[in-house]
Amino acid sequence: MRRLKIFGGTSLFLLTFFVVIAFRVASTDLATKTETAAVVKPKVNVAELRAAERYGLRKQQLESAIRHYFDNAITSGTIVGAGVSIVQGDSIVISEGFGKRNIKGTAEIDGQTIFRLGSLSKGFTGLLAASLQAEGTLNWNDKVVDFIPDFRLGDQRNTQKVTLAHILSHTSGTPYHSYTNLVEAGLPMANIAKRFKEVNPISEPGKMYSYQNAMFALSQEVMREATGKEINTLLRDRFFKPLRMTTASTDYLTLNQAENVALPHSKRKGGWKILPLNKHYYNAVAAGGINASALDMGKWMHFLLGHNTTVLQHANIEKAFTPIVKIGNNNKYYQRWPGHAQSYYGMGWRIHTFQDDGAGTEKTIWHHGGSVNNYRNEIALYPEADLGICVLLNGQSRLAQTVIPDLYEIITTGSRESSEIKP
Repeated sequence: MRRLKIFGGTSLFLLTFFVVIAFRVASTDLATKTETAAVVKPKVNVAELRAAERYGLRKQQLESAIRHYFDNAITSGTIVGAGVSIVQGDSIVISEGFGKRNIKGTAEIDGQTIFRLGSLSKGFTGLLAASLQAEGTLNWNDKVVDFIPDFRLGDQRNTQKVTLAHILSHTSGTPYHSYTNLVEAGLPMANIAKRFKEVNPISEPGKMYSYQNAMFALSQEVMREATGKEINTLLRDRFFKPLRMTTASTDYLTLNQAENVALPHSKRKGGWKILPLNKHYYNAVAAGGINASALDMGKWMHFLLGHNTTVLQHANIEKAFTPIVKIGNNNKYYQRWPGHAQSYYGMGWRIHTFQDDGAGTEKTIWHHGGSVNNYRNEIALYPEADLGICVLLNGQSRLAQTVIPDLYEIITTGSRESSEIKP
């Protein structure tokens, strides 16, 4: 019994001794590490720091110049308001609003204010077709009549020639704006498709550019037959949700119930007058029925420039921007842009070539304009510069004709000369 006590006391002493020693060793090691950490500081990459400072200053200057540009346009009465997004490289540099949602109210436009896109919707449709082709569901050369049996355009031989590519590139051979009146009257596209048998073609398919809304919108009927889904669902599942375009929609009810909406305006002698939202083109979503904000359009351009390949590979995106038909020199506003050389149409997009004075080389613009319910919009991407510009206006304005080259000049040169908007 005594031995056990002595052994127990000795064991306790030894245990205490080793604990103290271990504690001291650990403390010394921790102190050494702390001292080392205090001495060894992370290296500062001076070049990266200066680049970040330059970027911040440049962004600040750009925001100031663009605000000056649009404030000037608002003050002069040229516009009521605008949603603006600019994408450069992998960043949405600007996504802002200027002016009012409602000329009689106080609510201001911001980056998430919703506008109707009009024909900017055609660009979504072209990319949707590219997505379906990439997975093998559709092909550009698929015949329209194979999906819409009641479709007729000219005789049987001509009807058999009309393809998906033809209707998406405005080269089906139908006269300019055929049956746009029926679209605006709200007829279902399935019914309008049957009416083309009454139209006399002005050329063989693929030979002539003739801008369309009704014929273009038949693409949504082709896609519905190919997938079993309406275009609203296809756009939502393939683009809006994966790109987190949270304000994008394709129907009147959603727009009418949204709070942050820029209302349409009409310029009258006494100033701007507010117009009601209408239901035009929600039966023809493919041609003009999408609603979205500047922020969402920034996300859209970021994707189009190839910075979100999980949604669609860039090689497949570029197929929508392949020139299909030459657009004649008919004095359109975009043909008067500085350095303009030639215009073509692809799949829901205009493709312009232009001479860049600074570099002396030919460059490319992917572009489209849009107008519906008195909204007026412009989108342009400069693939060589990895740059995208989108401007959404809640009223028809002559500013839309020059806003793209104006902002391009401000972005690339920092010049404010073009930002002076006169009444």
